[in-house]
Amino acid sequence: MKTYLSAAVLMVGLALPTFGKTADLGPLAPAPQASENLDEWTFTIAPYFWGAGISGDTAQFGVPEVHIDADLGDLLQNLDFAFMAAGEARHGRFSIFGDIIYTKFGADGDTPSGILADSVDVTSTMFAGLLGVGYSVLEDQTGNLDVVAGVKVWSLDTELSFNGGILDGRDVDDSATWVDGVVGVRGNYFFTPEIYLTGWGLVGAGGADVDWDVALGLGYKFNDTISAIAGYRALGVDYDNDGFVFDVVQQGPILGVAIRF
Repeated sequence: MKTYLSAAVLMVGLALPTFGKTADLGPLAPAPQASENLDEWTFTIAPYFWGAGISGDTAQFGVPEVHIDADLGDLLQNLDFAFMAAGEARHGRFSIFGDIIYTKFGADGDTPSGILADSVDVTSTMFAGLLGVGYSVLEDQTGNLDVVAGVKVWSLDTELSFNGGILDGRDVDDSATWVDGVVGVRGNYFFTPEIYLTGWGLVGAGGADVDWDVALGLGYKFNDTISAIAGYRALGVDYDNDGFVFDVVQQGPILGVAIRF
């Protein structure tokens, strides 16, 4: 049985097209440059893919902590559904941004002895949502630097469904939801009118002891509407409450497309 509890814990942790997030992804699109009309609102929607592996310690269902270390290939084998997207509204130096990550994983297998149950189905879901505001403290023709603050909501849930044996038809569930406050910076620097460097760094706490997110990427502005970025992102969170432990680091390459209007 411990094997499947460990699998459930592992699958909770993926954040790839799985936001999140997730995390602040406003920089996926270059911010309006100083030459643009600052009296107008601009809006950006940015779906993205984050090919993240995961490592760290987790615990659920009252079992001891389990160390996990899985790459993207390991996690994709059990991925049922994922959605990841970011958005931003900007007016002059002010911005409002958001990021949503939702993933769902499923797995099944035989129990070691078959006495308590013949098999067990595992379903794990993760949601991470960020809403924040920013202000450009530096802004000119070559780029901008924003200071940002926001609120991040995490929700993790794992359900075990037993088939056959003594536990036939029984479902057990373990979940946790918490909120963290985060602050940080994000910015863009244009090498040319089309090519730019973008990145962000966030750190905070609240329900978790620490919650951080950093990324750096290279972007290309095809036109005033569409941009693309490729880079690397790392995110860490340390949550421990009433036997539910989620102390992990997720990191990997990130690819995104931003649509601005």
